[in-house]
Amino acid sequence: MAEMTDNSNSDAARETLARIIETSSPATLLSCGSLATEISRMWQKHQDGVDVRTLDTIDPNARLHIDRVADLALITGTLEHLPHDEGALLLGQLRNYGTHQIAVLVGEAPGWAFTDFIGLGFRRHAELENDNGALTLYTYNLNTYNHKRAWNNPENWANPEMWGKAWW
Repeated sequence: MAEMTDNSNSDAARETLARIIETSSPATLLSCGSLATEISRMWQKHQDGVDVRTLDTIDPNARLHIDRVADLALITGTLEHLPHDEGALLLGQLRNYGTHQIAVLVGEAPGWAFTDFIGLGFRRHAELENDNGALTLYTYNLNTYNHKRAWNNPENWANPEMWGKAWW
């Protein structure tokens, strides 16, 4: 596997990713980037039956044919080195394949802005400092992505008797 320099190697980044893994307790992990892979392997070492799959940071979309939905995907030191279209394809495919949670730790990445992550359904969770500058943690959680709306129920429909019967 070819590996680009991962600028997210800091204690704060390690602790943050480790906390994400601990709180989600994944049985299947997908990692891309040296720090993501390091943290994933540590989890696998301490938990029985954990499946860790690793993507190449230079061309992560080449091996992204997922035969099983991952509980958690960790991405570090990858988007900074990819063209924007390939990075967006990676995040979009992970999300669309049904990955339950995605955590992306990204430094200064040309072509990437806050709105790009928001447009893909991610939330900004933390700003971390390391030796090479600031890192931003973006997360996606399938369970909380589309929150329930109070108005979206049969009581607030014009024709409540048609609730769940007609799809257009």
